[in-house]
Amino acid sequence: MALLETRLLEIDRRGYRSYQKIKGEYTYSDYQIYLEHIQLDPHAPPSRVRIVRPWAPIKLDFLLEKSNSYQIAARDFIARQLYQLLHKHPHLQMQRPSQHILDATQVIFQPEGLEIRVEVHLPEQERKVMGKQAITLLTETLPKLVRKVTSIHELDMQALEMHAHLAEDQEALRAQLADAGLVAFVAEGSCLPRLHGSSDKPLPDAHPLQVPDSLAVTLHAPHAGAIRGLGIKRGVTLILGGGFHGKSTLLKALEMGVYNQIAGDGREYLVTDPQAVKIRAEEGRCVHQVDVSPYINHLPFAQNTQAFVTQNASGSTSQAASVQEALETGATCLLLDEDTSATNFMVRDQRMQALIATQDEPITPLIDRIQALKQVHQVSFLMVMGGNGDYLDVADTVIQMRNFQPVDISAQVREICQTYPLTRPQLPPCPALMPKTRALKCASIRKALDKGSFRIKLTDNQRQVRFGHELIETQTLEQIAAPAQLLACVWLWVTWLDPSLKLEKNPSAHLNALLARPDWYKLLPQDRGDLAKPRVQEVMAVLNRMRIADFSV
Repeated sequence: MALLETRLLEIDRRGYRSYQKIKGEYTYSDYQIYLEHIQLDPHAPPSRVRIVRPWAPIKLDFLLEKSNSYQIAARDFIARQLYQLLHKHPHLQMQRPSQHILDATQVIFQPEGLEIRVEVHLPEQERKVMGKQAITLLTETLPKLVRKVTSIHELDMQALEMHAHLAEDQEALRAQLADAGLVAFVAEGSCLPRLHGSSDKPLPDAHPLQVPDSLAVTLHAPHAGAIRGLGIKRGVTLILGGGFHGKSTLLKALEMGVYNQIAGDGREYLVTDPQAVKIRAEEGRCVHQVDVSPYINHLPFAQNTQAFVTQNASGSTSQAASVQEALETGATCLLLDEDTSATNFMVRDQRMQALIATQDEPITPLIDRIQALKQVHQVSFLMVMGGNGDYLDVADTVIQMRNFQPVDISAQVREICQTYPLTRPQLPPCPALMPKTRALKCASIRKALDKGSFRIKLTDNQRQVRFGHELIETQTLEQIAAPAQLLACVWLWVTWLDPSLKLEKNPSAHLNALLARPDWYKLLPQDRGDLAKPRVQEVMAVLNRMRIADFSV
C-alpha cells in the first residue's frame, strides 16, 4: 500500500488538524503528487495540491517546441477542460476560466513534466478526518480526472490546436499594429455587446460589426489569413453617438483587446496596443508623490503638485494622477470615457474661462495638453464623447456609433469645426508633460505585512485584495481580466520584502523585467494554481492604490 494511503488510514477519525501529517511528496506509477499546503480547519481556505505527469507517457512533449503564445493557449485549453470535470466534484476546485486566454498557473509546463495545480477540500465529519474518503479523493478521483486532460489520447488535440492557433493569430495581429500606424483593430463581423453588466460573455444574436471602407484596413494572421476590419489610427480618436448606440461598448471591447480572447467570444480578432491604459476619475483614492503639475497647479495651502500626495483625491486630481501613473509605466495609448471622467479635468469652455480667471483656476484641462502629448510624446487617445464638442478640434479621427455600427464622420466634423469655430483661449504649452520616475520605499511594503499575520488574499467580491493589514480597493481598474491577475499583482510585491532593500529606484522597470521572463511564475509560491500574469500597468495601478505605499522623487 502506498505511503499516502497508509498515512491517511493512520489518522482516520482523528482531529482535522491531523491532516497536516500527510504533507509531502508521493510517487505513483504515472504521476507524482505534492501536498504542500494543508488546511488547518474545514472552513479554512482549501488545501493546495500539485500533480506532475512525466512527458514520456502522455506524449505531449512536442508542446515544448511550440511558440510561447501557443504554449500559453495550450495550458489554458487544458485548464478549461479540467475545470469542466472538477466543478462537478464538491471537494475539488480551481479558478473559473474567463473569456481571455491568460498565462495562468493552473497548468504549468515543467522540464520534468506537465503540472496541474488544484485546490482540495479534504473530507471531514464533525471536524474529524475522513481517511478512507480522502484516499478515494486523492488517489483515485483526482488522478483519474487529471489523466483525462493530460494525455494525447484523451485530449481533443484538434480543438487544442485551434485554440492555440487563434491565440497565435491574435498575437500576430497585435504585433502588426505599430507598423500599420494603428492603436487598435476590430475585425469585420465581430460581436461586441456583452450579455449584461456583470457578465463578459457575448450577447446572443448581436449584430456583427460592419466596417466602412474609409476606416477599413486589412491585416494578416498566420492561420486565418487576411482579415478586414476597423483600423483605429494613432493620434486622437473620438467615438461619438447617441445614447445606447454602442459608444461605451466599443471602448470596453478595446480596453480588453490587450488580451487574447477565446473562440466564440465575438472579439476573437479584436486587438489593442498592449500598452493601452484605461483612465477614469476616482474620487477618494490615494495619490503618492505623483507629478500632476501639467494639469494641477497653485492649489490652496501651497500644496506641492510636482510631488502630489493625498489620501482623498478629488475627481480631477485623481484622473490627473492616473494619467501620469499610466505614462510612468510606459503607456502609449490612453482610453477615456466622458461618463467616467471629471468634467473639469477634461475641459473648460469659453464662458468658464471668462468667468474664472486663470490665476484662480488650478486645473489645466486635458484638452489643452492633448496635442503636446500626441505630437511630442507620441501618446494616442481613444475617447468616448457624448456631450463635449470642444474635443472635435483636436481629433484626428471621429467615429460615430449608429445602432452599434461605426460610421466615419471625420470629414463632417472638419466642416462643422470650420463653420462653428471655437474661440476659447489656448493655454501656453507645458515644458514637461511626462512624469518623473518615482522610487518605491520598500519598507512600506514590509510594513503592511509586519502587523499581524502574513495575509495575501482576495475578498469575497474578488475586486478587493488584502495585503497584510491593508485592504486595497481595485473596483475601478477595469483592465484586470480575472481575479487571478489581481492576486498575482500583490504577490509580485513580495520581491521587495528583502530587508536589505531600501529603495526600488524604478519599480515599473523592475516589474517589466520580471514579467518578461517566460518563467515569471517561479517568483511566486509554487503551490498556487490561482494566479495569472498581469501587465505591469495593473501591478503598478494596484500598488498606487495601496494607502500606506510610500514613494520618493
